[in-house]
Amino acid sequence: MSCARKGRETVNKIFEVPLYAYKASPDQSAPEPVRHKVIVVGAGPVGLAAAIDLAQQGIEVLVLDDNDKVSFGSRAICFAKRPLEILDRLGCGQPMVDKGVLWNKGKVFFDKRQVYEFDLQPDSGDQHPAFINLQQYYFEQFLVDRVRELQEQGAPIEIRGRNKVEAVGTHPDHVKLEVETPEGSYTVEADWVIACDGAGSPMRAMLGKDFVGRVFEDNFLIADVIMEADFPSERWFWFDPPFNKGQSALLHKQPDGVWRIDLQLGWDIDKEREKRPENVIPRLKAMLGEDVKFELEWVSIYTFQCRRMDQFRHGRVIFAGDSAHQVSPFGARGANSGVQDTDNLCWKLKLVIDGKAPESLLDSYDQERIHGADENILNSTRSTDFITPKSRMSRILRDAVLDLSEHYDFARPMVNSGRLSVPCVYDGSALNSADALSGPAQTRPGASCPDAPLGDGFLLPKLAGQFTMLTIDADAPDEIEVDGITVKRLALSVKDDPTLTLKRRYLGDAASAVYLIRPDQHVAARRDTYEENTFRHAVRRATGKE
Repeated sequence: MSCARKGRETVNKIFEVPLYAYKASPDQSAPEPVRHKVIVVGAGPVGLAAAIDLAQQGIEVLVLDDNDKVSFGSRAICFAKRPLEILDRLGCGQPMVDKGVLWNKGKVFFDKRQVYEFDLQPDSGDQHPAFINLQQYYFEQFLVDRVRELQEQGAPIEIRGRNKVEAVGTHPDHVKLEVETPEGSYTVEADWVIACDGAGSPMRAMLGKDFVGRVFEDNFLIADVIMEADFPSERWFWFDPPFNKGQSALLHKQPDGVWRIDLQLGWDIDKEREKRPENVIPRLKAMLGEDVKFELEWVSIYTFQCRRMDQFRHGRVIFAGDSAHQVSPFGARGANSGVQDTDNLCWKLKLVIDGKAPESLLDSYDQERIHGADENILNSTRSTDFITPKSRMSRILRDAVLDLSEHYDFARPMVNSGRLSVPCVYDGSALNSADALSGPAQTRPGASCPDAPLGDGFLLPKLAGQFTMLTIDADAPDEIEVDGITVKRLALSVKDDPTLTLKRRYLGDAASAVYLIRPDQHVAARRDTYEENTFRHAVRRATGKE
């Protein structure tokens, strides 16, 4: 049996086997609706990440999903370094890296020629690669595996498959959900609901909320094919290739000999007709060559949509991931930004539930993640406008930039084949204190902490899940308590890192530094030395109390 055939049988089995099969719960026969701390609606990558994060913090969480299997087809495949760092904290990052295809490099082609290549991670100071490619069904499976591990450890987390939310009632102190199952409907309540039910979001529709933004007319074909090929593990993007004249194309490698191909099709097409194998296969042969043997694994057609809700928080219902915002696939900003949504939200919700922060702290989720969504939408819109010029003059300009980029470095940043996902910096956040360190811009207040190698590992795992005082060649107490929140010190020296990555990323020209790091590994404050009153104010500000 060929590797391709084995791979296909494995994938088909993944789609067929229920991961969280339906079974009746005690809530269905309870005389009164049972109240839960948090209900997550949707067991995709974002919903599962939120549930795992909360359960690891001891918050009781119930996940409701109308399906009981992984999502069909590869769907999202590119996962960036920042989400991988978050997934490490959730206990499932390494299995994904082990299974995924690691890549840092990409190539850009114009017509028949390569115009340049790039390296997203020329610096070696990170534990993870810039990206891995991993089919969404594996991503979801690893998350469910982590849920099962937590359940075995006694964590308060439950998934109910084939439990479809049919109605929502919001109240000042709780949310009521009507849930349909194979054995009838029941009602359940939650102190808080996190809606992660995807781009079509029934939760959003039931609350009468909609998206604001732009839908593009261009259509793109996604084809996942199983083939044996010697292409390197790189991102290849073509503008106006001979096999798809006047359009664009993208090639990516996935695990199990599966390759992702994106082909721009244009505006006025018959979508159902274009998805038929007799029409897809000739397009792929024109790209790959007549002699290349491949099997179609999954085919879909999509249009670009760059839209978001006006607000992500509506009382005690909070939206995350595609239910809150949508961007075009080029740039890998969908699932990556969704995981960062939950990373931003869950520590804040934990503090509110524990009574250690005011409910208004959750308003900063709206502020910070809307800022992130707007940044993603801006980048995605610019990518789309560059990839699909809307006028003769814009195409002439685009093609001139591509020609120049072959020979001149200055033109390469102007080429936009999909600005690839990077973590959002929360500049201007109400949780930030004023910057009091003449340090590197990449670690200013609002930024996510970059990694750095240390003698016994890496920096980020030491900053996981709690407020941390990071001192670098500076004196400070080992811990400090502010309004019931304990901030522990992590004392480092530039001598801990012979590569000097720590100095480059956190000190710059400063001789010492004291950082306040949030539980989601974003910088809340920094200065050159420890000053107690200033630091206490920074903690209060970072928890929504000032």
